[in-house]
Amino acid sequence: MEFVTALRGTFDDQKPSLFELLSEQQLNSLLPPTLRYLLTVATHRYPRYLLRVVNSFDELYALAMLVVERHYLRTRGGSFTEHFYGLKREKALHAEIPRAAARAPGLVRETLKLSEKDVWKNLAVMVLVPYLKRKLDESYEVEAPRALLGANYTRMPANPTLKQRFMHYYKWFIRNVYPSVHGAYYFSIIAFNLAYLFDNSKYHNPFMWLIGTRIRRMNAADFQAIEALSKAKPGHPPSSTSLFDPRTFGPKLLGSLSVLLPTSIFALKFLEWWYASDFAKQLTRKATENLELPPPIVSGLSALGVKVSRKKKGSDGKGNEEDQNKVPLAEDAPIATPSMLPIFTVPAPKDSELCPICEEEIQTATACQTGIVYCYACIHKWLEGMHPKQEEFMADQASKWESGQGRCAVTGRRVLGGTEGLRRIMV
Repeated sequence: MEFVTALRGTFDDQKPSLFELLSEQQLNSLLPPTLRYLLTVATHRYPRYLLRVVNSFDELYALAMLVVERHYLRTRGGSFTEHFYGLKREKALHAEIPRAAARAPGLVRETLKLSEKDVWKNLAVMVLVPYLKRKLDESYEVEAPRALLGANYTRMPANPTLKQRFMHYYKWFIRNVYPSVHGAYYFSIIAFNLAYLFDNSKYHNPFMWLIGTRIRRMNAADFQAIEALSKAKPGHPPSSTSLFDPRTFGPKLLGSLSVLLPTSIFALKFLEWWYASDFAKQLTRKATENLELPPPIVSGLSALGVKVSRKKKGSDGKGNEEDQNKVPLAEDAPIATPSMLPIFTVPAPKDSELCPICEEEIQTATACQTGIVYCYACIHKWLEGMHPKQEEFMADQASKWESGQGRCAVTGRRVLGGTEGLRRIMV
């Protein structure tokens, strides 16, 4: 934008570019949803105290911004997001005075500084207009679908009261007139932005043109005036340097908002990008791809009375192997969390066409939530704890093992919903 202005012959170094103004507007528009989101998260933990605040967020936010923006307009000459970008507001002139601004910047600043009347005009544009627009947008989102339901939902009731009559005409305005007003509002903003971009207008917004205020860059005189606010005036005692001094706590708190809130928004947006993008996952994967973690060691089985069977050397080695295939080892079995007892499971078959429980060809294939396929009758009885294998095993291990009731027969993981969590497979 500055390059385009220089081509036209004159260059005003205090006139901000359109992109600076758009960045400031974008930052300002992020404040309400960010604060609403943080307040909503806090309301889940303290609904008794914060539910009314969330329900009246627009009104409370408007009142808070009225106090904050009035402080910044009177002390910094602009809103706190404009102060974050080094911008200010001043009265508009019919003609530029570059020589006076260069020779006596302090005098020009005091002459063009916003008066109390101008401050309230700017507050109406900065606080009242966005509040009314949010309310009108919310009303349109509610009333526009109702018009599609028919005349019974849009007609005026019989013998209406004054309030009902007012609400009927308000809803009619929202449905029929507000879309045109909304389109004209954004069309005028685009027209002023284009005129400002090509240096044909001093105003980038139609409301700034109505109140006769323009946005400029801050200069050395503005920064000197801001520094003078923290210094003691001649003839007055020096102010206390304590942070909690009631005379200085309010101005210091409001003054820190111009840095604290925008920085918090940037941090929140960065965290949102970090968890939504694949960059964090790739970084974590690269950091752990060469890290070999040992398997977890489960101890304390002997204290629970579980006997661990071991192989015996001798001529009956084959018989021991057959017994181990039938009776699972406690050290290899999964452990139940509440009771810390091993869970009775069956090994997965080598042939995927066989049922892991009955070790025969699968009849009426049924998938568990773990993805393992069983016979429907086998897994149904297993989840209910009534399978013959379970009853036979638990006859001697009632207090030392869990039967696997309600769990997958191979992995030992709990099946949510029990038998309702099974799914038949159509082959």
